[in-house]
Amino acid sequence: MLHLLRMEYTGTEQAAAPHVRDHVAYLERHHADRTFLLSGETVPSTGGGLIIAAGVDRATAEKITGEDPFVRAGVGRYTITTVDPGRIHPALTALINGASF
Repeated sequence: MLHLLRMEYTGTEQAAAPHVRDHVAYLERHHADRTFLLSGETVPSTGGGLIIAAGVDRATAEKITGEDPFVRAGVGRYTITTVDPGRIHPALTALINGASF
């Protein structure tokens, strides 16, 4: 399963600014454990950000988003869309299916 994790600010980017360092550490931790395949700000950044997560079930994805420092501080919230990929580009197959990389 893949999960599209859409983070939206509940207020302004300025309200989130004091929590950015902890949020980046949260992202790096989940990239290092290979749960997050991609993360980035929306364009424009006032919209929040998007993460693609893999290798975990929906309940774990919900738990992970609840641990985001933005969520804990009340300056962000997530919408999770779970996807069961039907077609995958060959270059992404091993990554999405959890193979070592």
